[in-house]
Amino acid sequence: MEHGTEGSREVGNSVQTLAYGSWPSPIDAALAAAHDGHPEFVGFVGDEAWWTEPRPTEGGRRTLVRRTADGTEESVLPAPWNVRSRVIEYGGQPWAGVMRDDGPLVVFVNFADQRLYRYEPGGEPRPLTPVSPVGGGLRWVDPQPHPERGEVWCVLEEFTGEGPTDVRRVVAAVPLDGSAAEDRTAVRELTDDNRRFVTGPRLSPDGRRAAWLAWDHPRMPWDGTDLVVAEVADDGTLRGARTVEGGPDESIAQVEWAADGTLVYSSDRTGYWNLYHRDDDGRCTALCAREEEFGGPLWKIGWRWFALLDDGQIAVVHGRGATALGILDPETGQVVDAAGPWTEFTPTLATHGGRVLGIGASPRSAYEVVELDAVTGEARVIGAAHDDPVDPAYYPEPQIRTFLGPAGREIHAHIYPPHHPDHVAPGTELPPYVIWAHGGPTSRAPLVLDLAIAYFTSRGIGVAEVNYGGSTGYGREYRNRLREQWGVVDVEDCAAVALALADEGTADRTRLAVRGGSAGGWTTAASLATTDVYACGTILYPILDLTTWGSGETHDFESQYLESLVGPLAEEPMRYTERSPAEHADRISAPFLLLQGLDDVICPPAQCERFLARMEGRRLPHAYIAFEGEGHGFRRAETMVRVLEAELSLYAQVFGLNPPGIPTLELAK
Repeated sequence: MEHGTEGSREVGNSVQTLAYGSWPSPIDAALAAAHDGHPEFVGFVGDEAWWTEPRPTEGGRRTLVRRTADGTEESVLPAPWNVRSRVIEYGGQPWAGVMRDDGPLVVFVNFADQRLYRYEPGGEPRPLTPVSPVGGGLRWVDPQPHPERGEVWCVLEEFTGEGPTDVRRVVAAVPLDGSAAEDRTAVRELTDDNRRFVTGPRLSPDGRRAAWLAWDHPRMPWDGTDLVVAEVADDGTLRGARTVEGGPDESIAQVEWAADGTLVYSSDRTGYWNLYHRDDDGRCTALCAREEEFGGPLWKIGWRWFALLDDGQIAVVHGRGATALGILDPETGQVVDAAGPWTEFTPTLATHGGRVLGIGASPRSAYEVVELDAVTGEARVIGAAHDDPVDPAYYPEPQIRTFLGPAGREIHAHIYPPHHPDHVAPGTELPPYVIWAHGGPTSRAPLVLDLAIAYFTSRGIGVAEVNYGGSTGYGREYRNRLREQWGVVDVEDCAAVALALADEGTADRTRLAVRGGSAGGWTTAASLATTDVYACGTILYPILDLTTWGSGETHDFESQYLESLVGPLAEEPMRYTERSPAEHADRISAPFLLLQGLDDVICPPAQCERFLARMEGRRLPHAYIAFEGEGHGFRRAETMVRVLEAELSLYAQVFGLNPPGIPTLELAK
């Protein structure tokens, strides 16, 4: 069958028949790029709700947004201020604030210099921390202002050399008066650096104890963490730090103090992240024992899946394979979820009195700031409100599916069939499909409106997001399927979904593609090197060479991640070689598009460059586009436009499609 050559004809009054991939769509790349990203890191400053928001058209920066008492929503910091931390490279909570008699006092991290700043509306931001010329410098995250102490407590990440793992992390106190802006010695280090990773400290209500999480290589925080408690001495130092919960095989994702001075924390000790209460005698009680998650992988320091309310109830983000916002009664273990259209909430919560702030989305709406009244149960959008940029009739209609993979294992996926209100394909034609492999790989694809997906589905190309074995949201056992099996289970699961769609007549077997970024880029490249399922692939900022990536080429946080994903490098060097696409470029026979940010320190450009060098002489159609000023994950609107249009052009050339108005990607041979 020839694809993309059928003519258009009217059916009935308005619906036209046109080949898949040729449907005209109002969702162009610029529109999708302008709506990329979402609000993050909500918080209360007095009675006011604040949060961060992306600005793709302003160089990809993130701004701080304030909602005043009269409902006015305003960007607090103009360009080029960029509220974003680089601690562990993925960052985390970059700001916090308190309301004083004369107005808000806010501290935030600026991305360009990673300094901590003090800001009061009406004035200019003033630096609180110095700049270090060593390696990656001084970085800060998860600030907690304590005006009564004249300090802000947070995590300090300090580079001690030029290498990516020449780094130390401690809990630190920064003076609010700016005396440390040029004086590193004015920063009080509250802990030593005998733990590789720490989260920001939480002070008990009486100010006499502090609690935080810590872990060490080779563990990742979803493998095992320790809950540490210390006494706060009269001079503000921390004494007698001791581990009270957790361990190498128990992941504690978050800890907070209850009003009575006891601890509430999220642990996966039973196989799912559930909430627990620990009293002063060390007795622990499950608050809501369920086979669902009340926590998640701590990719960003300061993420919050629960927040305590003044009346003792707990606001929770919870679910299995999806997340809801609810109120947990710790006395009964019952959870009442917020009513509304949202089917997914991110791990950021804040409470004030009986008010709860969260960020929710659905397959018909992008992420927006939601406020829940814990007393009445009423939930409403108060910020970053979703506004349909096009007729929602062009949005895809997703299906939640479970497929069977090798050995009968379940594979969770979201299927987005081609969808257009005014076009259908000829009755005998099956649509092309692109398998999307998410990053992480300890992560999950949420079921929410994504205009990048709609960009393809509205043109007649189906998308399947696969939450392959290793994904979070389905319990520790599902997560552990990927242990020492990266490049095997993820590849098998994506292929199983692709072939199942073809076998059931949903997708065209000859027009299947695979794409992904970061760890998803790895899965994409590994899929092209080890299977014949796909006709082409799109590889974004990937890992391609396990041996070099796992022996010093990446950043500290993930520098020993492969010890669990692949196995100990010292014991299994051949496994690293055998699974690396860069070592087996000769096995790849499908055209591909490779996209990379030149400032990426997580998956550096050297990975792509070695891979391409080994492709020389293969005469395989491919394209490589590298973007200056982009890091790990693209943030600039112009970059995202180029990426989407190049990806669509690849599929058009390989699948024989004819999308109107798309620049042709030049494929080298």
